[in-house]
Amino acid sequence: MSQLLINLSFAIPEPTGLATYAIELLPHLRPLDPLLLAPQPIADFRHQVVPANMTSDLGAKGHLRRLLWTQFRLPVLYRRSRSHLLFSPVPEAPIRLLRSNLRSGLRSGLQSVVMVHDLIPLRLFPPRSRLHLYSKYYVRWVAEQAAHLLCNSQATANDLVDFFQIPARKITITPLAHNPDRYRFLDLPRQDYFLYIGRNDPYKNLSGAIAAFQQFLNLAPAGPWELWVAGPMNDRYQPDLVAQIAEAGLTDRVRFLGYVPIEQLPVLLNQAIALVFPTRWEGFGIPALEAMACGTPVITSNLASLPEVTGDAAWLTNPDCPAAIAAAMHQLAIDATLWQEFRQRSLVRSTHFSWAKTAAPTIEVLQRYL
Repeated sequence: MSQLLINLSFAIPEPTGLATYAIELLPHLRPLDPLLLAPQPIADFRHQVVPANMTSDLGAKGHLRRLLWTQFRLPVLYRRSRSHLLFSPVPEAPIRLLRSNLRSGLRSGLQSVVMVHDLIPLRLFPPRSRLHLYSKYYVRWVAEQAAHLLCNSQATANDLVDFFQIPARKITITPLAHNPDRYRFLDLPRQDYFLYIGRNDPYKNLSGAIAAFQQFLNLAPAGPWELWVAGPMNDRYQPDLVAQIAEAGLTDRVRFLGYVPIEQLPVLLNQAIALVFPTRWEGFGIPALEAMACGTPVITSNLASLPEVTGDAAWLTNPDCPAAIAAAMHQLAIDATLWQEFRQRSLVRSTHFSWAKTAAPTIEVLQRYL
């Protein structure tokens, strides 16, 4: 029987940030011999099958199914497996039992260590939106009742203290990383496109990247410049972006690639002029790190975790100033010496991060509560 239970019920078939974190971390947790709760088996791990219809790619219904499963089914699996600790790579746990334990002062029930990636909905989402309320109440309850919290940046740690009044001693920062076997310098010829990686949620500021690209075209010499957009698109926000592109006369210049398999991303990154990532807030910002590992210059925000992650290797700008983003794009497009300087800085900076470094404090925390 496993002492450690790892909840992977959220993992989607086409992994993005949260699932990538869990997948890359797992091999380092193998010595703890955990039991995985996941829709599909993972090689060399013990496994308990859970329903496959509880993931975010299924929309609100997927989220609701998972939250109900977490409250009512997960405690049963925890008891049956005789687990001592639940580790959740996302801030989800059975709050009903946890709240009962909290009131009684007992430690004999379910105890958890959870990873909090960000509190973006509390910063940028409307107060009555589902995700704002989810973070304000559910995530707060989970965070308060967890034995310990992990987070991926000092920016997120600060938010846990500021929004939830979580004691700093209860928080351990475990910066994320990249896979160096995949994300690396390939010495490919540079092409005439800028690359955006991410969803089209408003806080990601894809509209700002498009506006900046429009202004860049007014600055740059004539050429076949393009903006390529890689990532799953939410139908709720896509019409406004398509309208913005059409109104700006950029229909032939902006390419939506959809979800790009991770095996193909390194080539896209290596051949881009730069990654344009003007997000308004990030818990960490894995796309920026993966770009730097490929030697791709990064233009990103001067907010939240991005300065922590990129150091002096990225061009930091105000995400709400398209003119500043466009100026950075222009300089990197026309100045080969500057472009090479940012490439070298990026490669050096990326070596500061590894999944082994992420795993070491994670394992220390988990062992503390097993």
